[in-house]
Amino acid sequence: MNSRSEIVVETRGLSMHFGGVVAVDQVDFSLHEKELRCLIGPNGAGKSTFFKCLTGQLKPTYGDVVIRDLNVNRAHSHEIAGLGVGIKTQVPNVFEGLTVHENIWLSARRWHDAKRARSLVEDTIERVRLGDIRRHTVNELSHGQRQWVELGMVIAAEPWLVLLDEPAAGMTHDEVQLTVELIKEINRTATLIVVEHDMQFVRQIAEMVTVFHRGQILIEDTMDVVSADRTVRDVYLGHKHQ
Repeated sequence: MNSRSEIVVETRGLSMHFGGVVAVDQVDFSLHEKELRCLIGPNGAGKSTFFKCLTGQLKPTYGDVVIRDLNVNRAHSHEIAGLGVGIKTQVPNVFEGLTVHENIWLSARRWHDAKRARSLVEDTIERVRLGDIRRHTVNELSHGQRQWVELGMVIAAEPWLVLLDEPAAGMTHDEVQLTVELIKEINRTATLIVVEHDMQFVRQIAEMVTVFHRGQILIEDTMDVVSADRTVRDVYLGHKHQ
C-alpha cells in the first residue's frame, strides 16, 4: 500500500459547542500519511477550535477524533503527544531562562535516552538553523527566533505528526520565508496540519487546504482551486468589511 493512501487522522461528526454557540459543526475530516494540510478561514470560522479538539486542548461536545485508529476524544494533550504527535500552539511554550540548546535538550530527553537525545539536539539545531544562537537564552531572542526554538522542541521529539497553530504569526517577511523552508523540511519526515489565516503564507507551503466557515468545511481542494473560488473570496472579503 502507498503510505500516502493511509488515513492517519480523522474526525467524524466533530462538534464543539460553547453554551448556545456552535463553534465546530459536524465536521468530517481526514488526513493522509505524509500530507501537509493547511486549515484556513477568516477569524471566527472554527479552525482554531477544531485544532484544539485535535490536540486535546478541548473535549468535543459530539463526534470523534481518531488518530491512527485510536479514539482520542477524551485524551489530554500530553497523552496525544505520547502517541508521537508534536503540538505547537500560538503562544510559544519555551523556558525563558534557559538557552536554546537547553530547551531543545529537555524536549529530546523527555522522550529519549541521553545518547539519542544528544544526537537529536545536534540534528535539530542544524535542521532549524539555530546554530548561531544555540547558547543564547530564550528571553534574549526575537519573536521569530522564539517560534523557531519551539519548532525545534517539537521536532526534537521525532513526531510522525506535527500540528502547528499560526506558526508565522507576528513574523517579519524574512522570518516568514525561513519558516516556509522549515515547514517544508519538517514535512520530509512528518505529516503536518497547519492552521493559518494568511493566504500568501499558505500558498507557499500547502498542496491541499481545508477552508472553514461558520464551523463547517466550506471547501477542500488545492490552493489554486480554493483561491479562485468565488465563495471563498466572498467569505474573506465579507469578513474584512464587516
